Amino acid sequence: MRHPSLVIAAGAVATAGLALLAAEFTAAPLAQTIHDRAKVMLDEKGMKEVRLTFATRAGSPSRHAILTPVGNPGEGRRGRIAKALAAVPGVGGVFWTDGTMIAESGEAPVAPLHCQDDVEALLQARTIRFEESSASISPESGELLDEVATALRPCVGAIIAITGHTDSSGPPDVNRALSLARAIAVREALVSRGIPRQGLMTEGMGSQHPVEGLETTDPANRRIEFAVVAEVPLRPTPIDTPSAR
Repeated sequence: MRHPSLVIAAGAVATAGLALLAAEFTAAPLAQTIHDRAKVMLDEKGMKEVRLTFATRAGSPSRHAILTPVGNPGEGRRGRIAKALAAVPGVGGVFWTDGTMIAESGEAPVAPLHCQDDVEALLQARTIRFEESSASISPESGELLDEVATALRPCVGAIIAITGHTDSSGPPDVNRALSLARAIAVREALVSRGIPRQGLMTEGMGSQHPVEGLETTDPANRRIEFAVVAEVPLRPTPIDTPSAR
């Protein structure tokens, strides 16, 4: 007979994998369509001073435009190009490879924001709790997740990693699967609170990285950690940000 935790965790991993594949196949044609629209607009307006990419630094397709200046177009010209691109249907936001960013509305560039410290401060005293041997978040953690979502909201548009950890009780493969399933559960809880799924990465480490100074079997190793891995704060569009449920 299979261990129930293994079945639950394996199912969660399989579901997550299918979701990622579906997102990849959906995102690539969408990014190409937006790129083609943007390229036509640039050509029509004679804006030849940029190279245009719709992909993250890791190479994944994205709705956000990355502009690389060709030559020295000047600040005024750069602003006009960025605003023109921000008005193209489907573009989620525009930023330059040298770090200057502009929101989709064409407003003034925004500077990178920091929210990781705020989330870590929340989790120092409290823990996102789960039902035993399960990826179901305990109801009493709802208020904490509300606060985490509030802390993350200023960094909407950045890439935030959510990493699940376990203690060393149980088989390593079960621990890894369970930690990933819990990270995914936290991601979905944050999405339901208005944080765009596009900017939330998940990873399950199992018991590989216990808290420094603790035995690997200590229950305090069962935790969720957050890290801002790329700061690209852009104003979310209605497509990026679902209504809170």
